[in-house]
Amino acid sequence: MGVQITETTLRDGHQSLIATRMRTRDMLPIAEKMDQAGFFSLEVWGGATFDACIRFLNEDPWERLRSLRKIVKNTRLQMLLRGQNLVGYRHYADDVLDEFVRLSVKNGIDVFRIFDALNDLRNMEPAIKAVSKYKGHVQGTICYTTSPVHNNEKFAEMAKNLENLGCDSICIKDMAGLISPALATDLVKIVKSRANIPISLHSHCSSGMAPASYFAAAEAGVDILDTAFSAFGWGTSQPPTESMVATLQGTPYDTGIDLELMYEIGEYFASLAGKYRMLFTAETTRPSVNVLLHQIPGGMLSNLVSQLREQNALDKYGEVLKEVPRVRADLGYPPLVTPTSQVVGIQAVLNVLLGERYKQVTQEVKNYFLGLYGRSPGPVNEEIRTKVIGDEPVMEGRPADLLEPELEKLSEEGHKLGIIHSDEDLITYALYPQVAVKFLRGELKEEAMPSPVEATSKSSGVTDLPVEFAVDVDGEVFNVKVSSIMSKTISVESPQKPQEVPEGAIVSKMQGMILAIKVKAGDKVKEGDVLLTIEAMKMQNNIVAEYDGTVKELFSFQGEVVNAGDILMVVEADDK
Repeated sequence: MGVQITETTLRDGHQSLIATRMRTRDMLPIAEKMDQAGFFSLEVWGGATFDACIRFLNEDPWERLRSLRKIVKNTRLQMLLRGQNLVGYRHYADDVLDEFVRLSVKNGIDVFRIFDALNDLRNMEPAIKAVSKYKGHVQGTICYTTSPVHNNEKFAEMAKNLENLGCDSICIKDMAGLISPALATDLVKIVKSRANIPISLHSHCSSGMAPASYFAAAEAGVDILDTAFSAFGWGTSQPPTESMVATLQGTPYDTGIDLELMYEIGEYFASLAGKYRMLFTAETTRPSVNVLLHQIPGGMLSNLVSQLREQNALDKYGEVLKEVPRVRADLGYPPLVTPTSQVVGIQAVLNVLLGERYKQVTQEVKNYFLGLYGRSPGPVNEEIRTKVIGDEPVMEGRPADLLEPELEKLSEEGHKLGIIHSDEDLITYALYPQVAVKFLRGELKEEAMPSPVEATSKSSGVTDLPVEFAVDVDGEVFNVKVSSIMSKTISVESPQKPQEVPEGAIVSKMQGMILAIKVKAGDKVKEGDVLLTIEAMKMQNNIVAEYDGTVKELFSFQGEVVNAGDILMVVEADDK
């Protein structure tokens, strides 16, 4: 039997290239033909698709799954599951995890690709057990990366451990496109020698090596390869389905898939890509070997560009790319995948923008050093950890062990709000409480596709068109759109800012939104006290007092969007 294909266009393909914006109505017309191809599986769900459906597309993700399941009768449907994070950004209690898996199977998922950003098996085991319990196919996942603490021997050991936990297959997940043909050959061979279950290789074309690495993996004995149709492949997405089918045709690794059918399906997606053309960017559509140096996945790379542009600091891009590996080393070399890619990337941006490493840290970095994400792959920089969390104790066990069951309480809340009409609604509410309330009440609308003028204006830095910020509050992301009209309103409501910088001024070092102000005029503060919290670049940043003193005057308010250099308040130092 030749190599099999997991086709990713309906999930990772459009997540990697157009920020997960493909609509269900654009998937359904081609689903039957995709079902005829003979793929191992169609990846259609999980990752960011659940979030994007309710937040941006006004679609019920459960209904997307059900609609595809009605059409796709012969091919496995697959999803990406972030271990204890499910399809969210924090750890959820075990009862939420179990119910999510149950409903996912009920609504049509066959294959669950389960990973943990730190490769911490403790964060994967409950999901593995739940999928087995509900008779799904468990694909245990190794997040591939390179570092002084990662090597193929350790990955092979993890593969064997995953098999022992009851996994039905194993995926080598190369999210940044780092794996070369030689490394792919070696890794596939050693994993195959240790584990007796099928092996899948998932990579991205970010460095340009993935198609060659796929062929090398096929020669080494890989069982399954991930691909996306060419219109939603290449760049920071997967190698193209049509090309890989053609490449393997007539070899011992022949997929047996009809090339004419691949062309027909590929033409559908090529036509569809025109509808979404304004969402494709240069950063995501062309490969760069620079990824081998900074190891930043494609989606994270385009986010960094966007965030630096928002901060009027795009000239710092090169410095940030150099800082990312340094922060990653400080954190014990975590693989850069959701959510650790955001944790590392945003801290690197702060270190560069503020001109001093760890002068300011996000809450997420603190949580990481506290062990609330799991066990770091390698030793962390103890000097930095002490600087960030002092002598606070580090969590040694499984982070989710700290979580009490959540479903009963959430069910009571949801029914009081009148938004729970099904088991699926309850899980949607459990995953994204704030957004789910508006979605389940029918208060959200599908976002409009960007026009050529709007897309050009955003890319060129013009700011008189709407600007959107992602605000992360306690692990939940809220999107706030600020138009030029709103900005004018804010400037009227805001306390008048002084024309010159007074003594004792607390000045914003970045653009962002003020989430909370912890003090008021007249308050006494001590060095290190939190004065206010700014959301910038999807992370929370506490602004602290640098000396003992008294808050003299406030020049900002909660919800205000501030720019770098804005005066936020004045703290008068105590007499020495």
